[in-house]
Amino acid sequence: MAAKPASRPDRLPQSSDERDAAEVTRSADGRERSLHQQVERLVNEDRRERPAVGAPQAPGEAEGEVQRFSLLFRVQHVLLFLSTITLIITGLPLRFPNWRSSAILFAITGGVEGSGLIHRTAAALLIFVSVFHMGYIILTAEGRRQLFYLLPRKKDFQDVGHNVLYFFGRRPARARFDRFTYFEKFDYWAVYWGVVIMIGTGLTLWFEDQAMRVLPKLAVDMAKEVHSDEALLATLAIVVWHFYNVHFNPDNFPLSWTWWTGKISLAKMRREHSLEYERMMAARLARPQAQPAGGAPAGGDGDQAGPGAADVRQPAPRPDDE
Repeated sequence: MAAKPASRPDRLPQSSDERDAAEVTRSADGRERSLHQQVERLVNEDRRERPAVGAPQAPGEAEGEVQRFSLLFRVQHVLLFLSTITLIITGLPLRFPNWRSSAILFAITGGVEGSGLIHRTAAALLIFVSVFHMGYIILTAEGRRQLFYLLPRKKDFQDVGHNVLYFFGRRPARARFDRFTYFEKFDYWAVYWGVVIMIGTGLTLWFEDQAMRVLPKLAVDMAKEVHSDEALLATLAIVVWHFYNVHFNPDNFPLSWTWWTGKISLAKMRREHSLEYERMMAARLARPQAQPAGGAPAGGDGDQAGPGAADVRQPAPRPDDE
């Protein structure tokens, strides 16, 4: 019987170059898998933090709310955005007169003269609300409390770095915030910067003849350019930065009603302002429960407000919280 030929090995021994190439390929595949795993982890974590639409919520989370902003604070905000949006609508056509939309706006507002009158009326409203707000944060306890929490602190810069590392997968969770986040503080103080520039340069242009008596023409020309450029910058900041963070963010889309009601849900407060939430809960637990004559706890079956329905005056954060 003829002998069977020896079977050939399925794979020939790899050369040194082939082994090196295979090792590089495996290493690249490993890095790619690791990157995909990090991205998947971030996406899953974001989904866990954001409740699904229509998903069942824990008792008290759906209906529980806390009063975040008072009526006085909300009125100031409404006056501010009404005046600012009116200034944008009537001011941009002057900067871009060749746009077709500018001609439409001029036709609606009564031409250049009518648009100018509306623009100056909105400017007067902006001046009023700015002066009123200064008195609010200086003369009222509520305003001073809001200003205290809006002051920039070292923790804000630490939170920026923490979130940057989180976005690159180097931190397991987002930074935890108190009453105001660092981007909310940026929103607030950017308004101060913009209002000072817009009112100062706007008054110079409004009363140009009087300004020319005490200022050189170069200063008036500079005021015109600065007013126009700052207006465009403010428009972009409002549309791109503020509207996204407050309204177009997936957690709030299509609109956050806090600006109107002044209320925020306990679930959202715990998610976005966890340090304030913990301080509020600690204050409630430390508050003694009044006992009526019958011995039942106060606010039993007759208390329909639910947890978080009333505003809680929270103590100022301790130095170690900063």
